[in-house]
Amino acid sequence: MHIMACLKPVPEPDTVKVDPETHTLKRESAKLILNPADRFALEAAVRLKENTRGKVTAVMMGPPNAAPLLKEAFACGADEVFLLSDRAFAGADTLATSYVLAKAAERLGPFDLIVCGKVSLDGETAQVGPELAAWLSWPSVIWVKEITYKDGQLVLTRLTDEGEEVVSLTLPGVITIEPESNEPRPPSLKRLLSLAEKEVPTLTAEDLAAEPERLGLSGSPTRVLDVFTPTYEGKKEYLSGPPEEVVEQLVKILKERGLI
Repeated sequence: MHIMACLKPVPEPDTVKVDPETHTLKRESAKLILNPADRFALEAAVRLKENTRGKVTAVMMGPPNAAPLLKEAFACGADEVFLLSDRAFAGADTLATSYVLAKAAERLGPFDLIVCGKVSLDGETAQVGPELAAWLSWPSVIWVKEITYKDGQLVLTRLTDEGEEVVSLTLPGVITIEPESNEPRPPSLKRLLSLAEKEVPTLTAEDLAAEPERLGLSGSPTRVLDVFTPTYEGKKEYLSGPPEEVVEQLVKILKERGLI
């Protein structure tokens, strides 16, 4: 089984800066970490590889300074890693991002399965996995917590709003992984050192034969209209007296403010 694991670099929260003109994150200046939810996706992919004697290709769309995170993915069990990096990708929303990942799947495949994390720390949309499946015209299953491979199919236990359900997925397909599905392994120092002096292969928009109008801001139908830091102005009011009087005062204030 050939599995593509989609990984994302996200800014460490304390280092985030926003471009005041485009209202997008300035990823080049931020300290990047591997999206926490993607660690579970990578682990799921590596376990499937081990059970099926397969191969895992880890793919990440991001700026050049995200390359070390792919070396970490290699140290955690990926067999090949590729960075998708081009100025044309900047400002991409989930639709434009999923398009680039789909083009990467076509360029680097064929794949039997694509595995994504549930959400990204900096977006929380949970849209990229299903949108990627739509670009490829593949079926998708989200919120997966257990995976079993049998006779060319995946038997998946997924979470729903009502509980759990078990579904079968005929490959090829796309799945998104719940954090509770596994315990990610630590990086192998031996594997990390073996890649230390090597450059991570980078694919550009031209390498992917991507259509320019589907990339970056021009390919993103959603827009962030404003970005601001919320401010909080709290007011204190002290009530004193016997408990019975304090309760009466409190009830009166709550009624006056329409809270009860």
